[in-house]
Amino acid sequence: MARRACLILGLLSFLFLGAGTELKAQDAQAIVQAGFDYWRGKASVATVEMVIHRPDWNRPMTIKAWTKGQSESIFFVIAPSKDKGNGTLKRGKEMWTYNPKVNRVIKVPPSMMSQSWMGSDFSNDDLAKSDSILDDYTHTLVGTETHEGKKVYVIKSMPKPTAPVVWGMQQLKIREDHILLQEEFYDEDLELVKAMTGSQIQMMGGKLFPTVWRMQKADVEDEYTELTYLELEFKDDLPDNLFTLTNLRNPRQ
Repeated sequence: MARRACLILGLLSFLFLGAGTELKAQDAQAIVQAGFDYWRGKASVATVEMVIHRPDWNRPMTIKAWTKGQSESIFFVIAPSKDKGNGTLKRGKEMWTYNPKVNRVIKVPPSMMSQSWMGSDFSNDDLAKSDSILDDYTHTLVGTETHEGKKVYVIKSMPKPTAPVVWGMQQLKIREDHILLQEEFYDEDLELVKAMTGSQIQMMGGKLFPTVWRMQKADVEDEYTELTYLELEFKDDLPDNLFTLTNLRNPRQ
């Protein structure tokens, strides 16, 4: 009788432990989904200043960007004049660029996805796979922190076995009010390569939002790219024909 009771108790413990692990995984997935939904919204229009900082020089640009859902975006350089008109279109995991000087649209091949975008610390892959973290990774809640009096969830994201991704691991920090604070990128040996950090949280577009984002490599101190939101408007929808190759070549701004 005692042995039977122990077996039943052990089985119940196993079931509850398994349920707890599954719930933890589901919670982590839900936190990541909510964070990226909050970040991008249903659709958005933004004007952003990008500054590529190096020890001896700064290169500023102003970018106009439109996003829709998690997988569509189009953006154009509007200043300085020498870069004006350069555009990038992302649909799903495909990406195209447009150079007005040669009037040519080029599809970015997989071999170029890890290359720098416009000389910045953001790669083509960073831009084209903004939704990859949702579909291609398995998420685990590994800890919590505190930021400005609010709980912050620390989530480890490991690539699924067959996922076509660049990173061996990512780590996210998402506040309890869904604000993404940091995204770290690790190589296949789980060594930190670079990190994107959000700061200066304030009301913009009708909700709290980090208005400054910095992408910085792990092995350098005085090199980074910083994005500062000048204008941001969240919308319920944007027309599909905005995110087309035709509009990339002849933008309806």
